[in-house]
Amino acid sequence: MKLDDIHQVLIVGAGTMGQQIGLQCALHGYRVVYYDIAPRQLEAAQAQVNAYVAHMLKAQRLSEAQAQAALARLTFTDQAAAAAAEADLLSESVPEDPALKGRVLAQFNALCPPGALFTTNTSTLIPSMFAAATGRPAQFAALHFHSPVWVSNVVDVMPHAGTAPETVETLIAFARRIGQIPIVLKQESHAYVFNALLNALSGAALKLAASGVASVEDVDRAWMGVMKTPIGPFGILDVVGLKTAWDITQYWATALGDPQLQANADFLKRYVDQGHLGVPTGQGFYSYPGPAFQRPGFLTGE
Repeated sequence: MKLDDIHQVLIVGAGTMGQQIGLQCALHGYRVVYYDIAPRQLEAAQAQVNAYVAHMLKAQRLSEAQAQAALARLTFTDQAAAAAAEADLLSESVPEDPALKGRVLAQFNALCPPGALFTTNTSTLIPSMFAAATGRPAQFAALHFHSPVWVSNVVDVMPHAGTAPETVETLIAFARRIGQIPIVLKQESHAYVFNALLNALSGAALKLAASGVASVEDVDRAWMGVMKTPIGPFGILDVVGLKTAWDITQYWATALGDPQLQANADFLKRYVDQGHLGVPTGQGFYSYPGPAFQRPGFLTGE
């Protein structure tokens, strides 16, 4: 599969990252099919994608013609066979569970054309954990995006030992064609590059709050005040999505038997159980739009 052979992208998992990856591909001329097992999630995804486009129009990042052309390239379906029929590149964004990812990719291996490239958007797992399950390990690698994709336009390209060199070359070229900066990892590494840095910050912030050392707001004030950034670690977690953060933290808490990671996961779970998932739901550690950390006086606690 060469770059010019890619015409249709299949997004498996229509959550926040899947929504953004698909829209970014559509904005750069690709036909995109969103697949999700849950019809309600597909409805929510379509509404959110429309909201993203409306925001871009308001910010004058797109013309009306560009917006309509991109939206016309999108299809949403819960029918796996129909979704896979003409896929040239698959991007998987299901929850951070290697067994689940393996099952999903195996399902689509049986449905997608044999030449299609498979990628995973996993943010903490490594592709070798489920490469064999794909049925096409030479055509499989991690292609990990950051949110929002059109602003934080760095993508990690992480092959596993069995990834064919031509697959890596095609994914690098594809990333550039959709406006991304490819970062190629020389070996597999959990948490990739940026996320390895971010996870250390988020883990420390969660430990401080979960242990009762400091409030969510004061942790963010500390980071924002010293580093002069417009957002702190808990604001960032709201952008990432608290369900995603919980999935990752809980997975590693269980895998490593780490009591502090478990305490961090339990802290996140309080919010997840209330449906407070971050920016996508309008409520996480902060309320959206207009979160407290963007208001005058936040840093001084006034």
